[in-house]
Amino acid sequence: MAHMTDLRLYDTMTGAVRDFVPVRPGHVSIYLCGATVQGLPHIGHVRSGVAFDVLRRWLLAKGYDVAFIRNVTDIDDKILNKAADAGRPWWEWAATYERAFTAAYDALGVLPPSAEPRATGHITQMVELIECLIERGHAYTGDGDVYFDVQSMLPEPGYGKLSGHKIDDVHQGEGVATGKRDQRDFTLWKGAKPGEPSWPTPWGRGRPGWHTECVAMCQTYLGTEFDIHAGGMDLIFPHHENEIAQAEAAGNKFARYWLHNGWVTMGGEKMSKSLGNVLAIPAVLERVRAPELRYYLGSAHYRSMLEFTETALQDAAKAYTGIEEFLHRVRNRVGAVTVGEWTPKFAAALDDDLSVPMALAEVHATRAEGNRALDSGDHETALEKARSIRAMMGILGADPLDERWESKDETSAALHAVDVLVRAEIQRREEARARRDWAEADAIRDRLKAAGIEVTDTADGPQWSLIGD
Repeated sequence: MAHMTDLRLYDTMTGAVRDFVPVRPGHVSIYLCGATVQGLPHIGHVRSGVAFDVLRRWLLAKGYDVAFIRNVTDIDDKILNKAADAGRPWWEWAATYERAFTAAYDALGVLPPSAEPRATGHITQMVELIECLIERGHAYTGDGDVYFDVQSMLPEPGYGKLSGHKIDDVHQGEGVATGKRDQRDFTLWKGAKPGEPSWPTPWGRGRPGWHTECVAMCQTYLGTEFDIHAGGMDLIFPHHENEIAQAEAAGNKFARYWLHNGWVTMGGEKMSKSLGNVLAIPAVLERVRAPELRYYLGSAHYRSMLEFTETALQDAAKAYTGIEEFLHRVRNRVGAVTVGEWTPKFAAALDDDLSVPMALAEVHATRAEGNRALDSGDHETALEKARSIRAMMGILGADPLDERWESKDETSAALHAVDVLVRAEIQRREEARARRDWAEADAIRDRLKAAGIEVTDTADGPQWSLIGD
C-alpha cells in the first residue's frame, strides 16, 4: 500500500503544490461541483468527474476513508428557460438530464458519490445560512431579493483571495439589479416571479442563488471545515470565490484545498453549448468504447487543457487497446491474471499532484517489459507485469480485465469465443503434424487463413492472430 502522507496537490488558493494533510487522520472529505442539469452531458462536462474519480480511487487505494459529495444543480435560470421554451415542467426537465448525467458517469466507470444532493432538497439549510449572513451584517434585502455585501469582507479576511480579483475589477455577471447597493454584490436569494417555482422565507417567497446552494450542501454533508473542494477552472470566479465569502462571513473555515480541472477545448476554445462545438457522450461512445473514452479524458494532466481532436481520441483508443491486447496475450498463454501491485514509479506519479501522464508512461513501460518477457518465454515475469498493469489501470478506472469492461465489450467476448474455436483447430493441426499427415495439417491452416486467421509457430508453440492486425 502507498503511504498516506506522500500525496501532494496543487492548491489554487495558495498557487502552489502542497503536502496533503486531511482535517481528520485517515479520513478525506471532498466536495465536487456537479452538473447544472439543463441538457445532455458532453465530454467537457464529465472530464471533472473522471479526473476527481482518479483522485478518489487513489485515496481509497492509499487506505483513506473517503466521503465524496457531488451535487446536482436542479434549479437555475437556464433550466427554467429551457423547460419553458420546450413547454415542459422545470422539474421534469431537470430530472431528465440528471438521469442523462448519471448514465454518462456510469458509462465511464465513475464511482457513484457517497451522496448526490440536489439543490432543491436543501432550501432549509440555505435559508438558515442567509439568515446568519443578514444577522452578521454581511447580507441585505432589496426589491424582494437578498444580496451579499462584498465590501463587508474588506479589508480582512478579504474578497478575491482565490481568484486574485481586485475589488475594483469585480463583475458578478448578474446584470444590473435595482435592489443592489453595489453592483459588485451578488445574489443570495431571488424574489419570486410569476410562473417560477418559489419557496417561503422570512423575507418573502423566492428561490436560491447558485453560490448559496453549494455552501449549504458542503456544510450539510462535510461540516464547516473539510478537505477538498473541486470543480472546473471556470468556477474559480465568481462561484467558488463567492462560496468562500459566504462561508467565512458566517464564521466558518470551509475548504482546506481547492482543486480545479482544465477545460476540454476545440480549436482552442472552451467546449460549451453556446459555441455549438458540443460532443455528447452517447455520440462519442458510438466511435470509441467507454474505457477508451475514459482513458482519453484522463490522459492529460487534470489541470491542463485537453484539446479535442478526432485523431487524439483514436490515438488514446489505440493506446488502451495495446494494454488490453497485452493482458489478453498473457491470459491466453500463461493463465488467469489477478490484480497485483502498482509500481513505485506509478505511485510517485500520482502522489505528485495526480500526474496521470507520468502514471500512464509507467503503465506502457511495464507493458513493453511484459511483452519482451512473453516473447522470450519468461512467463513468470510476463504474468507479474500483467498483474501490475491491472493494479495501475484499476486506479485509473480503466482496467481492461475488470468485469465491468469485459462484460460490456462484445468485441472482447467475441475474440474469446474465437480463441476457443481456433485453439481446437490448432490442436488438430498439431496432432496431424505429429502423424505426419501434412495434407490435413495444411488443410487446417488454409481453412483458418480463409477465415482471416494466421497461425505462427513460436517458442511457446503455435499462436494465432487476425490477418491485418
